[in-house]
Amino acid sequence: IGFVVGWLEKFIDDGPVEIVVSLVVPYAAYLAGEHIHASGVLAVVACGLYLSRKSATFFSPGVRMQVMGVWDALTFILNGLVFVLIGLQLAYVLAGIRGQYGMVTLLEYGGIFSAVLIALRMVWVYPAVKMAYLFRRWAGHAEKQPDARNVFVIGWTGMRGVVALAAAISVPEMLADGRTFGPRNLILFLAFCVILVTLVVQGLTLPTLIRGLGLARTTAMSAEEREARRIALEDAIGYLEERRSEHGDGFFHAFDDLLDRYRHRLEQLELGYGDEQNHGTYRQVIEAAEGAVRAERRAIIRLRDQGRISDDVLRTMERELDLEESRYQVAKI
Repeated sequence: IGFVVGWLEKFIDDGPVEIVVSLVVPYAAYLAGEHIHASGVLAVVACGLYLSRKSATFFSPGVRMQVMGVWDALTFILNGLVFVLIGLQLAYVLAGIRGQYGMVTLLEYGGIFSAVLIALRMVWVYPAVKMAYLFRRWAGHAEKQPDARNVFVIGWTGMRGVVALAAAISVPEMLADGRTFGPRNLILFLAFCVILVTLVVQGLTLPTLIRGLGLARTTAMSAEEREARRIALEDAIGYLEERRSEHGDGFFHAFDDLLDRYRHRLEQLELGYGDEQNHGTYRQVIEAAEGAVRAERRAIIRLRDQGRISDDVLRTMERELDLEESRYQVAKI
């Protein structure tokens, strides 16, 4: 399915169509996997991984922004529905185990089970991170080995949610011989406890934990991202210099303007993030550029209110300004 969709994507460049395709493909992959008596879930995962990697080449910028925006909204809605489902199911689950266990006993089970899961994650995350570091180093990636504090934070971020609930709900109500599977409601209750404890306790204490471990500092660019940005900017500068020489003297001023922008970004990448004064200057420039965009926005709104331009013209220019301002907002991070 992934190969077929990847081939078809070469002939599609329409946002709504791409969104529909992204919604239909998981079901098609699941049905295809079940049809050949394989795992439908694994088929969906494999298809998703393949298309996610290929999407960088067959999505146009406009389509990619639309698809990502829709999926962000869908993810938020589905997560919300899952927690609504938790609330609706909890009363039935408690009714199914009432009389078998006391409420105090159930709360003890839930607390112990949650603590054991948190402890198990903390135990295996240290060797897992170490193995991942050794493997990436063997593969040629030069990385700094994470210290114990960072690994502890990774272990503490093991919040449970949709996956844990889906695994619990997938437990059958009836066994193959027709008997009711008694512990199912207890399993669901324990899953609810784990979700509540990990989201509330671990989630709410995470900022305090990060500050307590001394990891709270201004967001810094990783070495991997810095290297990627440097190479991308250098390639862009090389392309512009080549095109400038091809077009001759008549286009020098236009290309020089573009080259100045890219060279300035490269200079700030190499110097600005390592020097607080340069970084502060860079942020001031970005804020000034944002202010200019907002001034443009106020101007076109004023022109629309005065009846000098139509709503269609406003929406066209508004989209351009939204894209430009969003880029500046990302650059400030």
